[in-house]
Amino acid sequence: MQINDLLNHTSEWLKGTGPNSDIVISSRIRLARNLSKYPFPHWANKSQLDGVLDDIKAAVAKIDMLKSSTLFVLGELDSIDKQFLVERHLMSIEHTQKTEKKALLVDDEEIIAVMINEEDHLRIQLMQSGFNLFEAWSIINRLDDELGKLLDYAYLDDFGYLTACPTNTGTGMRGSVMLHLPALVMSRQIERVLAAVSKLSFTTRGLYGEGTQASGNFFQISNQVSLGHSEDEIIENINGLIRQIIEQEAQARQILLSKNRTILEDRINRSFGILKSARIITSQETIELLSMVRLGSDLGMFKDIDRRTINELFITTQPAHLQKIENKKLSSDERDLKRAELIRKKLNLI
Repeated sequence: MQINDLLNHTSEWLKGTGPNSDIVISSRIRLARNLSKYPFPHWANKSQLDGVLDDIKAAVAKIDMLKSSTLFVLGELDSIDKQFLVERHLMSIEHTQKTEKKALLVDDEEIIAVMINEEDHLRIQLMQSGFNLFEAWSIINRLDDELGKLLDYAYLDDFGYLTACPTNTGTGMRGSVMLHLPALVMSRQIERVLAAVSKLSFTTRGLYGEGTQASGNFFQISNQVSLGHSEDEIIENINGLIRQIIEQEAQARQILLSKNRTILEDRINRSFGILKSARIITSQETIELLSMVRLGSDLGMFKDIDRRTINELFITTQPAHLQKIENKKLSSDERDLKRAELIRKKLNLI
């Protein structure tokens, strides 16, 4: 698989399928692992980082679950390619920095992604569409077991898996769920919800994870600490919290429909109208308007617009994707023009 092949593939997190997919965009499990014979990446020299990469590549070649996967060496990619992979939620923004001796392994379905030599030697990610944490855990647990047979993980009985960041020590697990919560935002309940999330020792991030702010009414909620908790406990805790938020968002949507239907329909249809006719549009405005159109689609206001089409526009209108589609670098103004053109073509075909 070449990196450009991903342009014609729908990312797992955008498929719009799975349980509660009207509110939950995706479920992700990430495991942090380190190899016992090497220092953590920030302390390792180039020779040691080479050793990590070689050991992991040798292990990957023996695992059936990873037969249909591709290894991208980040030092061989340009800035647009790296941003493209971030936009597809296959790696972190941090992984694009100081890329020497770093790599990314991606399976053909974009369900599994493994960052090599990021903050830890291995950051193994499993993504599922919709509210599907238990299935995600089942798959990534099998993969982790297979890798653990071939790689000697850094592990202590008293602490569990050793990681560069102390908050990941223990299971090394971060479970996260990406939610679309426009009704809670519109009804001004979101601050109360997020405050409760924080008190329960969970963290809230934006569309692209750590260091990003919420936009387009998207919120990514994950556990903060893994030490002292089993994997099943972490998933059960996240699951319980997310179910409550799903219920609150669903109730908020019904209240908006019953008490403010005309205002809601006007806002959704205005958003759709702008997207179908705009000649220039920024990335931020696109996300905000698509969020409203997605809400309208989920509420049955649009018969001809499916969730998957809207979801795909969230990603194909991002800066690196536009430049990959055009096969050249574009200025900010040029991207705003191309973004509007792409949206018009897509929506006016519906």
